[in-house]
Amino acid sequence: MPERAPLLRTLVALAVTLVAGAALLFGAPARSGPVPPLSVGAAWPTVQRGSIPSHLPDGGTYTPGLFFDARTSAGTVRSADNRFLRLIVLESDGKAAPTVRELRRVPSADRGPFSAPARSGDTLVWVETVKSRPQLWTADLTADGSARMLTDDVGALRLYDSQYDLTVTDGTVRWAAAAGDGTEFRSVPVGGGRVTVQREAGDWGLSAWPWAVDGQTAATGASTLRNLATGVDVAVPTGRRAVTACSPAWCEIVSLNSEGDTRIELSHPDGSARRVVAEGTVGTVISDVAVLDRFQVIGRTGPQSELSGNQELLVHDLTDRSTVLVSPDAADISYRGGVLWWSTGDRNSYVRNSLDLRTV
Repeated sequence: MPERAPLLRTLVALAVTLVAGAALLFGAPARSGPVPPLSVGAAWPTVQRGSIPSHLPDGGTYTPGLFFDARTSAGTVRSADNRFLRLIVLESDGKAAPTVRELRRVPSADRGPFSAPARSGDTLVWVETVKSRPQLWTADLTADGSARMLTDDVGALRLYDSQYDLTVTDGTVRWAAAAGDGTEFRSVPVGGGRVTVQREAGDWGLSAWPWAVDGQTAATGASTLRNLATGVDVAVPTGRRAVTACSPAWCEIVSLNSEGDTRIELSHPDGSARRVVAEGTVGTVISDVAVLDRFQVIGRTGPQSELSGNQELLVHDLTDRSTVLVSPDAADISYRGGVLWWSTGDRNSYVRNSLDLRTV
């Protein structure tokens, strides 16, 4: 019945016209599902970014431990022949060869990489481990760069890969150490001197001074914030089926939703302003909560994650509740002192990328 073909085409065209007209009158149908994350360029067009190579021109492998800004960092270099470890300050614009300033060089035998770096102004402090015994060192970044040991009386040092593992405030370096069933909060002047010890019962770690948070090894995480200067305690939100971590400003509560997916919520320590910031195949990827009291750093696995071992790197901005896709394929995610960094590529050839969240 070939005579029906023109009629059918006419009816189809009429239907398309009616649908188009309805869209003009009533608007397009609303999209369902979560709002896709913004790109860094769209969300933060002026944020400072940087990149550094995994290997220096001499073949040494570089691992940053602390960024001063998006282009300047301090970290460990392992020589190509594996004989030496160096602590350097590196400046790189991602184009020309990086500028390297050496602060310290030691034989790599019986030593771990320089760790837990912290900075206050022109003072840099870090931990060196020699035959499994940690020492605390410092250097003045404005002087000749010569390093000196502050103390080897550090106790059973606790390191949680947090920006608060070492803190430098008011000319004093502070850290936490295990002590039987309690915790020692130790401190020493930046200029050197006697180590002071403050003992507290329980399992505590340092947060933004003068605060400490408990539950460092507890299955459900934190339950209390304590002001070490005043002794005042603040109870924080907890749950039998959740893991809680806190800063003085925000608490992170990680649990499973009714579908078995991960849910990440944030609230103030008093339980107020509680909101869901991420849900699904998500997880926390750094130790610190709501950095700069504004940004929650999140990882999300996708179909390729099992093959690559990498994940999407997301940052949730608490000021406007937006989520930004920082990298679709990130590994080795770290954060300290306002700068977020991660690697892209594979184990043989990769680049460290940095984002200074202080410039958002």
